Amino acid sequence: MANLSKILLRAVSSAEPTEVRERPERRAPGRLPLGHPIAVIDIGSNSVRLVVYEGVSRSPTPIFNEKVLCGLGREVTSKGKLNAEAVTSAIGALKRFRALCDVLEVGEIYVVATAAVREAKDGAAFIREAEKACRSSIEVLPGKREARLAALGVIASIYQPDGVVGDLGGGSLELVEVRGNDIGIGVTLPFGGLSLADSASNSLKKAGKLVEAVFEKEPILRSLNGRTFYAIGGTWRALARLHMRQTGYPLHVMHGYSIPAKEALEFADLVQRVDPETLDHIESVAKPRRALLPYGALVLAQILRFGKPKRIVLSALGVREGLLYDRLDEPARLEDPLLAAANDLNVLRSRSPLHGHELVAWTDQFMDSTGIEETPEERRLRHAACLLADIGWRAHPEYRGEQSLNIIAHAAFVGIDHPGRAFLALSVFYRHAGLGDDEPSPHLRELASTRILDRARILGAVLRVAYLVSASMPGVLPRAPMKVEKGRLVLRLEGELAALDGERLFSRVRQLGKLIGRDPVIRTK
Repeated sequence: MANLSKILLRAVSSAEPTEVRERPERRAPGRLPLGHPIAVIDIGSNSVRLVVYEGVSRSPTPIFNEKVLCGLGREVTSKGKLNAEAVTSAIGALKRFRALCDVLEVGEIYVVATAAVREAKDGAAFIREAEKACRSSIEVLPGKREARLAALGVIASIYQPDGVVGDLGGGSLELVEVRGNDIGIGVTLPFGGLSLADSASNSLKKAGKLVEAVFEKEPILRSLNGRTFYAIGGTWRALARLHMRQTGYPLHVMHGYSIPAKEALEFADLVQRVDPETLDHIESVAKPRRALLPYGALVLAQILRFGKPKRIVLSALGVREGLLYDRLDEPARLEDPLLAAANDLNVLRSRSPLHGHELVAWTDQFMDSTGIEETPEERRLRHAACLLADIGWRAHPEYRGEQSLNIIAHAAFVGIDHPGRAFLALSVFYRHAGLGDDEPSPHLRELASTRILDRARILGAVLRVAYLVSASMPGVLPRAPMKVEKGRLVLRLEGELAALDGERLFSRVRQLGKLIGRDPVIRTK
């Protein structure tokens, strides 16, 4: 280590003066060129959170995330004021968060406050002190704007949502209908965990009567029948995490986690009946949040009873991401979030990003010729898989399939459900590991239907042909089409590409032919 230090000192001392003064590049090559990071600080009724994103894009990636469970709203209903101890904690968190933003060289900071600050008599005084601490202006969100931003967070992260968004915070519950990109009129109800416990004098029975009296007259819930309820908020995520652990669910990714309504109702009723500390895997929930679990379960159960949705789907994105989505121009909003995220990884990790896009067109031509039925959803998933097909090339050859599978299955993707993740991960696994004895994670296979497994194997076999033809380089696949012609699987290698023909390539074409029931042939001229 001492010798290395001497070498570095000699290198600096021998450099030209301009080189010594030059500031070293701080941004890693693995970062997208989106300019300075952007930060959102969310002052909620229960927690204060900082999330710093790489930049503004259709699929923003957090580079830093921290929260402090302050409990600002724990006495607002009964006393009308913010809890004094919580205020001290929140101000300290805001000072730290601002310092972190300075360290991260954040370009823009958005600070928002929600129900507790909105409702408290001393909310304005707190905002003045908080603005000094974070050296930024703070927007106190009206209830309807908070509901709209939560809906935008779901629209930004769920592909073609259809149902009702529910954002449960410590102080309030926002409900708003979404259908595609359309947002209904939202409502704010005082049923956040802290405010509900406070107004009900910590009585679950009394809290249940308060919620029932409002929900039986709430028209938004009547629009939920047979559709999807999109759940946002830390307490509901904690409940879902417990459900995930207790059922042995194979993928610990919260966004897109889906629970049938009947099963969710049974679990919510269980959480209300027992002491939270006796629940299996309760250690996965932060201690300050455990006392709120029964109240969150109560509100969820009543939504399920009055609304009668088909299922609930967890959204890890909400108001903060809704703020960023709201800043995008119209063309950017209309981008597919999954394909945007897949293309980002393609740019950052593939040998040739252009080759990934050529794969999309090449496999389009192949699939259109086969007569194999493909839904619009399956088509977009195939496109994403093509963009992700080469992200594991730097790994050891024996582990490229496994590493790609892990990266894709656990990536911070949005716009995709869990079976879709399984399809992407398995397709790229088969592309590297082949279709033989090496089997992917049995846990991930649990998420895949027979159809998903079959399509993943076919696409994996197609990609195995493509990479032997192109060697991952652009400009080759457009001149080497592979299609079903007159009942046969035909790969055309013409002109100078004819020299690419060989036994190994034909073996892969033959393997694909077996999967789709077509005799293979490579045509050269």
